[in-house]
Amino acid sequence: MTYILREMQSLAVQRCVDFFENGKPGRNAIAVAPTSFGKSLLISNVAAQLDAPVLVFQPSKEILEQNLAKFHAYGYRPSIYSASMNRKTVGDVTLATIGSVAGSKVRNSKSHLFQDFPYVIVDEADLAGAKKGQYKSFFEELEGVKILGVTATPYRQSSDSFGTQAKFLTRTRPRIFHEVCHYTQISEMVEQGYWAPLEYHHVKGFDRHAVKANSTGADFDDRALQLHFWHIGFQDKIVKVIERLKANNRRNALIFTRFVKEAVYVAGQVDDLAVVTAETSVEERAAIAREFRAGRIWGVINVGVFTTGFDYPELETIVVARPTKSLRLWYQIVGRGVRIHPDKKSCWIVDMVGLTGEFGKVEDLTLYCEGQSKWSFWGKPGGVEDRQLTNCYLTESGNNRCKKCGQRILFWARHKITGNLAPMARPAFGIKPNIAILSVEGKTCYEILPAGDPQATHLNHWALCGKET
Repeated sequence: MTYILREMQSLAVQRCVDFFENGKPGRNAIAVAPTSFGKSLLISNVAAQLDAPVLVFQPSKEILEQNLAKFHAYGYRPSIYSASMNRKTVGDVTLATIGSVAGSKVRNSKSHLFQDFPYVIVDEADLAGAKKGQYKSFFEELEGVKILGVTATPYRQSSDSFGTQAKFLTRTRPRIFHEVCHYTQISEMVEQGYWAPLEYHHVKGFDRHAVKANSTGADFDDRALQLHFWHIGFQDKIVKVIERLKANNRRNALIFTRFVKEAVYVAGQVDDLAVVTAETSVEERAAIAREFRAGRIWGVINVGVFTTGFDYPELETIVVARPTKSLRLWYQIVGRGVRIHPDKKSCWIVDMVGLTGEFGKVEDLTLYCEGQSKWSFWGKPGGVEDRQLTNCYLTESGNNRCKKCGQRILFWARHKITGNLAPMARPAFGIKPNIAILSVEGKTCYEILPAGDPQATHLNHWALCGKET
């Protein structure tokens, strides 16, 4: 089968090839391709058009197999360098897993095999850490190489003493990627019918503000989360949700949970469910996936496994019972259900942990650029109004409410001149905003305006409570 590129895919290929052939030396780029865009098609077509050897990185065997299938569909036979595939050959186009070429130490690195490769493509580029890790070490061993990252989620979770934020890959320090050479908005996918309609259903009970964050602030504290789950009977809530879905004749469901214990409990209460965890062998995981896709298993409860690299267009129900502070994880979970299929009218997103209120519907995510590669994603948390979701502090644990008035603190920002840090809140009813949020040298900053100024959207929270700013 040979694939014919859609217009948006052809444009993406053109811009990526142009980056490799005409981009500025020393400046690497990202192509932002939403879930279901066809990253494998993009990568295979770009690699095929380059005039020199190219190394393509995949984070897992499953994604490597998907990319390989697209190359084969076009009649190309790339080399494979991956221990998990039991193949280690090098050719003009080489598909590799990072662990197989980077090694655990420099002396184990296979970088000498790729010294003549001027081009590198990184699939799931947000997994390439700029501070440390195998990608960073490997790239430092290659000289003069141009790197293209391809991802639907071009940001990484970062935490400090002020909170947690998702940092856009072109705005991290240090950074691997410097600019965006192409992007496709999710809205384009939706408008052109390349995303299945999503129907969001909310289940009450879980209170994310009642659970403290862990020591890094990047996620919820496991012990506190387990205690809250026990207090609200969360495991039984999952069971009831699944039983209602079956009663509503949903044909299948992919269920995401946080802990193995609750996954096993739920599977023991409801028939026709399988459990997949990080401890599940590769062979067993593949067998369960085959049975699920074939319709011989109604549902799969997975714990941190089927977030990327799992494609099942017929999937029509996703149960989100996995709390998270990660925008990336929310996107990846919902993304499992966006692929279109003739037998699927829509995909239900059953949100049991308030992520729609935290980040908004995934199809509302929009990419903006403030200039000079200052990119950021915005969304509509709670479906109300646009709000910046990357490069700003968004931690909302129970400690992020004002002890005096209970108002929720949305994020922290620094004054554009003094650098003083202040918590930002939405104005309470009847109070006019007096803060404008802006970006100064890639940092989220604020300036004070007259109350009610059209540019003012937030309120310095200390001012709201009558405290000294």
